[in-house]
Amino acid sequence: MLAPGALAPQFALPDQTGTVQNAKSLKGKRYLVYFYPKDSTPGCTVQACGIQSDLAQFNKLGIPVFGVSMDTVASHRKFADKYALSFPLLADTERALIEAYGVWVEKSMYGKQYMGISRSSFLIGANGKIEQVWEKVNTKTHAADVLAFIGGTKPAATAVKKSTAKPMPKKAAAKPVATKNTVVKKSVTKKAPAKKTVKKK
Repeated sequence: MLAPGALAPQFALPDQTGTVQNAKSLKGKRYLVYFYPKDSTPGCTVQACGIQSDLAQFNKLGIPVFGVSMDTVASHRKFADKYALSFPLLADTERALIEAYGVWVEKSMYGKQYMGISRSSFLIGANGKIEQVWEKVNTKTHAADVLAFIGGTKPAATAVKKSTAKPMPKKAAAKPVATKNTVVKKSVTKKAPAKKTVKKK
């Protein structure tokens, strides 16, 4: 899977209306590409409807949103019509963009292994490079999570939690070890003179 800082793969894929969406037209713009397993499935529907509910905020920020799956144009059209989705759903039937982003992965269900799309999202910066990646997306909060990142609230909160959680256990573990070592050393040096006085008697 591509990581932040990598150059975003180009694409030219049809959406639910049959219109070809070309990444070249997005040059100099930030945009969101999210990959999902399949049209009209429970999790994918919740995720898509959540994005649609917050689409006005994405539009206000000038950030286009593109959903991508292996479904056909006809399937996308049916999905979009049923749930009134007005943002482009790209039909990547040949997995060209899916594999370019590295989201075609081995998955497991009920002990069985199979290949499928990892539910992941990529925010592309105006410079054409990946700005942020969301793996194992929470379908219920995804739109809000992305908007929070764009607004600068989520990264700060995450950074604080990580920075305070990691150092504390290390410091706590280091102090007891240090005090035990010094006690052992002192007890050894005290016993040494006692042995010498016994020899003199």
